[in-house]
Amino acid sequence: MAGKILPNETVNHAGPLRVVIVGAGFAGLAAARELGNTEIDVTVIDRRNHNLFQPLLYQVATAALSPADVSEPIRRTLGRYRNIKVMLAEVTGIDAAAKEVKLDYGSSVPYDRLVVATGSEYNYFGHEDWRAWAPGLKTIHEARLIRQRLLLAFEKAELSQDPEEKKALLTSVIIGGGPTGVEMAGAISELGRFMITRDFRKLEPDSMRVILVEAGPKILAAFPDNLVQYAMKVLEKEGVEVRTNLPVASVTKDEVIAGSERIRTGCIIWGAGVKASPAAKWLGIEGKAGGRIPVEPDLSVTGFPEIFAIGDTALGLEDGKPLPALAQVAKQQGEYVGKALRARLLEGKPSSEPFRFHNRGNTAVIGRNTAIFDFGRWTLKGRFAWFLWALVHVYLLVNFEKRLLVSIQWIWRYLTRQRGARLIDENAASFVPSSTQRTET
Repeated sequence: MAGKILPNETVNHAGPLRVVIVGAGFAGLAAARELGNTEIDVTVIDRRNHNLFQPLLYQVATAALSPADVSEPIRRTLGRYRNIKVMLAEVTGIDAAAKEVKLDYGSSVPYDRLVVATGSEYNYFGHEDWRAWAPGLKTIHEARLIRQRLLLAFEKAELSQDPEEKKALLTSVIIGGGPTGVEMAGAISELGRFMITRDFRKLEPDSMRVILVEAGPKILAAFPDNLVQYAMKVLEKEGVEVRTNLPVASVTKDEVIAGSERIRTGCIIWGAGVKASPAAKWLGIEGKAGGRIPVEPDLSVTGFPEIFAIGDTALGLEDGKPLPALAQVAKQQGEYVGKALRARLLEGKPSSEPFRFHNRGNTAVIGRNTAIFDFGRWTLKGRFAWFLWALVHVYLLVNFEKRLLVSIQWIWRYLTRQRGARLIDENAASFVPSSTQRTET
């Protein structure tokens, strides 16, 4: 049998040690890379055939980038690792006693160690019917639907003879004042005003409305007050109407009721909170804090020492506080688990030190030339923060080709303000509701 195991660990088969990773987002890919080109037999399972750089998905929704710029086939990403196999399938359950992962087509995959990195999905707080009319930003499918509806709304407004209908079509409502909601609000305002000024003859820029609705007392709740106030000023300057302390009561195809206000709209986007994937149910345990799986300091699932949970689907505690559902947390956890499994299974080393998150700053882009960074002890805002945001996001893209393509497009867009992905499917006459899709993070 290849590799070594600790005295208290058992493997009941001959052949290479088997590690199964469910989910090929930031966490899953980071773990897989750490195990690449070793004597461990690694299987990566995902319901999609591509990985996705979610932090830039809002730029797909607002026609700044195309889907191919922020995604790549998983087989290409992991193709250089001789010991990694990729499976396109949906997991339906986990048999921890038999050490098997159950798949949607009736088959199963055995494992010696299992890594669950199935991410999160948007939480509609008991109103799942809202999902059809207010898609979130978790998949390419949803981003393209948002882009489709945005562009169709402007085209319909150009043709409309009814002033009230025209006003409604030029109104976009973003529900949720977190980083995603703020980034979408700024990007929609920039896109809309540019298109109206350059491409539409019967529309006026002042007719456009972008409304950001937040149920809590402030937007960007995770950021310090000085950055929140700066973001508010920038959004207001860009024409975004920020409404706080305004819970949403109803969402339909072309209307949002928030508080006592009824808002007719041409496009609705949801960004008001997330919940973990249903992985806790697969293990027959109760999820905590939005369905997240409780984990030990070494990121093994509580009560299941041979199963690890990482990324948005894991509830890891540090200094008694839950770790945030951020890409940098997921990536660091994936690297930690991959290295720990490699050391334990191949070198017979004991468990490594408990996982510690190294915060490299929380960021959000507000608009053209404006972003905010929170590094804990100090903060950054404005043009330099925006430039740093761009550098970080380009660096985090999956390969050199993506970094080069996105950099060229950003430079061109900055100089010309042009959007290169403003295409509408000729078969789409109206907004088509999307089905629920989970992201793997």
